[in-house]
Amino acid sequence: MFFNFIDELRAAGIPASFKEHLVLLEALEREVIEQTPEAFYYLARATFVKDEGLLDRFDQVFAKVFRGIAADYGQQPVEIPEDWLRAVAERYFSAEEMERIKALGSWDEIMETLKQRIVEQQERHQGGNKWIGTGGTSPFGHGGYNPEGVRIGGESQHGRAVKVWEQRDFKNLDNTRELGTRNIKIALRRLRRFAREGAAEELDLDETIRGTARQGFLDIHMRPERHNAVKVLLFLDVGGSMDPFIKLVEELFSAATTEFKNLEFFYFHNCLYEGVWKDNRRRRSERTNTWDILHKYGHDYKVILVGDASMSPYEITHPGGSVEHFNEEAGAVWLQRLTNTYPATIWLNPVPERQWEYSQSAKIIKDLVGGNMFSLTLEGLDGAMRELTRRKH
Repeated sequence: MFFNFIDELRAAGIPASFKEHLVLLEALEREVIEQTPEAFYYLARATFVKDEGLLDRFDQVFAKVFRGIAADYGQQPVEIPEDWLRAVAERYFSAEEMERIKALGSWDEIMETLKQRIVEQQERHQGGNKWIGTGGTSPFGHGGYNPEGVRIGGESQHGRAVKVWEQRDFKNLDNTRELGTRNIKIALRRLRRFAREGAAEELDLDETIRGTARQGFLDIHMRPERHNAVKVLLFLDVGGSMDPFIKLVEELFSAATTEFKNLEFFYFHNCLYEGVWKDNRRRRSERTNTWDILHKYGHDYKVILVGDASMSPYEITHPGGSVEHFNEEAGAVWLQRLTNTYPATIWLNPVPERQWEYSQSAKIIKDLVGGNMFSLTLEGLDGAMRELTRRKH
């Protein structure tokens, strides 16, 4: 069965090597987990899944191999077997709740009755008290009311179902979908370099134990807290064509401020010019000279520009091309200065990558950042963080 498991994982696109298979077998032999299906599931998942985007596919493979559920990894509905329903119910319901389920008879009777209904029923039913349907008081179906029943599809109306039986319809974790704050944080964590700096505020347990053993009395040792030492300059395009992406960029900004303690951010519009700002309400009166930024922050900073790169090409290539002011030097000049100062520079674009080829300005900016333009998807952000990690400075 285990070899079949490996084959199914590979068929689903989950890298599964013979080494990982041996690790799983060794863990089982050494009894590092309880002898329960749930514990085995978590052990197998920890062994084989290295990318959160593959968790959903792993669940389907595991269900197919070890629970007998037919699956094709996200394309067709699956049938939930009775023994699985029983096991889940026994796990999540208290003894008192299981007793209340018997208001309609034993669990076996409920499931057997449901099976009979599936075989006998030939058409849709609405508002009844026997058949699988919608509304009414039948113990099977959805949208109606019954003290204890089995919901078949639909959405919960009264919260009284003892079990839900429906097509598997969870939202997959997909490498190509746009990001939420949680997934952004996970992707940003690839860009890490840990260091211990500052005041000694954290207990060093290992040194405390060693010191106590040497001295013969309690010898407490402290150390600076370990934190991500990567330094980031974040430039955010705002206004105009970026308005549809406000929520996405807000999520990125929120995640970045959490993950990077050494983060400085600035706003710009369309293209980088001689000035940027911190407060959009005062962007005309309180600007920061771009030259000052290039001289203030060291070359070891990683630079992330976020924008849709959608503008007139003249805004990039010509002096005076800006739509807001007369820029004495072209935007391309400032982008070149930025990339010369900070070799670890990337551009994140919220517009789907397939559309970039139709935008002349996107092509120009991509060239100016050395081809390092990435889409704001889990896959794109993951690639961007790998690129920044690869470039030392």
